[in-house]
Amino acid sequence: MSDTSSTADMTENNRRHWDERVPINTASSFYDLDGFRAGDGDLDRFQITELGDVTGLDLAHLQCHIGLDTLSWARRGARVSGLDFSAPAIRTASDLAAEIGLDHRARFVAADVYDAAEELGSGAFDVVYTGNGALMWLFDIDRWARTVADLLRPGGRLYLAEFHPLTDVLDDDRGATVVRDYFSRDARTYDSPGSYADWEAETTHNTVTEWHHTLGDVISAVAGAGLRVEFVHEHGTIPFQRYGALVADGARFVYPDRSARLPLMYSLAASAPA
Repeated sequence: MSDTSSTADMTENNRRHWDERVPINTASSFYDLDGFRAGDGDLDRFQITELGDVTGLDLAHLQCHIGLDTLSWARRGARVSGLDFSAPAIRTASDLAAEIGLDHRARFVAADVYDAAEELGSGAFDVVYTGNGALMWLFDIDRWARTVADLLRPGGRLYLAEFHPLTDVLDDDRGATVVRDYFSRDARTYDSPGSYADWEAETTHNTVTEWHHTLGDVISAVAGAGLRVEFVHEHGTIPFQRYGALVADGARFVYPDRSARLPLMYSLAASAPA
């Protein structure tokens, strides 16, 4: 089997995995769609502060899943386009947009992330956004960065909020001990029954593959695509209990000992040449 066909097979397994989890996640208290329909937000405070006012901007959300983050930006005034490789996720996002009266300023497209410029429009966006848990599903981070650059208008911005790559290599209990090689870029295929939104859910398509990208990999890919990095910020909160030792802090989780913490998320902004 060639490397290309192997990657295609792994990506297809991932797609089946996500297709199956759409109804599980949609019904879960983790996503709380009833609360979202009632007006609850789905963005970290730091994202809103860092990206700033999006009123009237055209925003593309790559790997949007069921569209809650996408529609949160629409509620804040952006015209949004969400893209995901899962057709059931896109149908759910489209239906949700109609339910909450945002279908006039939100569209959703089922397509591969690397085809985003062709599907959504090259040079059509003021902002390209991607959020929690997206980059680990990408086998080619450099191609992804070039896709982002293709989507942006002159002077447009990439805004990324992502789980810190350190979280991939620490132990699941305390989040304090390194148990995997931070610098390994090998694909990691494993069995993942259930869903992070409902670990007890019965599932069939459980084989998934992730690709680890260091912080340096991501920054280098963005810069290599011709974008100017404005900032990289590291954060001590995460929207789910990634490690057993983390404790709730409002709607997010943190290390219990504020004197001994590691970064849990990071955010990055970069701009296209004007």
